[in-house]
Amino acid sequence: MNQRYISLLFIFFMACHGPDEVVIQDANNPPPAAIGFTVVKVYPHDTASYTQGLEWHKNGLLEGTGMEGQSRLLLANIDNGISIKEVKINPKEFGEGVTLFNHKIYQLTWKDQLVHVYDENTLEKIKDFPWPYQGWGITNNGKQLIISTGSSNLYYINADSLKITKIVGVADNYGPTGDLNELEYINGYIYANQYMTDYILKINPETGRVEGKLDCTGLLDKSGKSFDPQMYEKNTGNVLNGIAYDSAKNSLYITGKRWPALFEIKLNE
Repeated sequence: MNQRYISLLFIFFMACHGPDEVVIQDANNPPPAAIGFTVVKVYPHDTASYTQGLEWHKNGLLEGTGMEGQSRLLLANIDNGISIKEVKINPKEFGEGVTLFNHKIYQLTWKDQLVHVYDENTLEKIKDFPWPYQGWGITNNGKQLIISTGSSNLYYINADSLKITKIVGVADNYGPTGDLNELEYINGYIYANQYMTDYILKINPETGRVEGKLDCTGLLDKSGKSFDPQMYEKNTGNVLNGIAYDSAKNSLYITGKRWPALFEIKLNE
């Protein structure tokens, strides 16, 4: 099967799966640039937290966690990892990503087709709204919510009407790039954990092209935090996940599901 035919099939597939606008990528993208980083500090992280979403807020971390019966939205003290304030969601639901937008916190659920909306100060629930797909990661660009569903698509949402305004297909030099998970919008780019990998992808939000990649292989091993190695093997699902950005310090905070450590890093760009 030649490359032109593959690209045409991809275009046809994507065109059939978007309600409004889809930005198509082909397999001719240059390889993503390797992005180096420096670990500034290592903080403790609550190993009870199956981290799905992370957000810097009021010198602490908003965190959304998963697993039925264990899912929470919490504000944690970064210095000790202890929850300052938290709410539990319906025990039948599996919590996912979180973002802070217009003084409200938005928390996805995985297969429950609901997005919970909370007051940013009290964490009291304001409302729910339906979401027609799986919920994985969520961020915002200051104008719209941006949601990932585990596919190679990013969905742009009008927060007032809750309508999908466009869909951007994400691709690297190999073609469509799936398993997009936790998201963070940083200085005009979307950073995304790629589920079940040690990679954080830097994505152009307009074209969907993966322009850079952080390789976090071995990061937890270097933390100095004690843990049961078998508990954090990839086949347990306790993988790298969680990206928060402190614009005042120009620092990223990254962690993983049930990791004992949270890392403050600086990008070498």
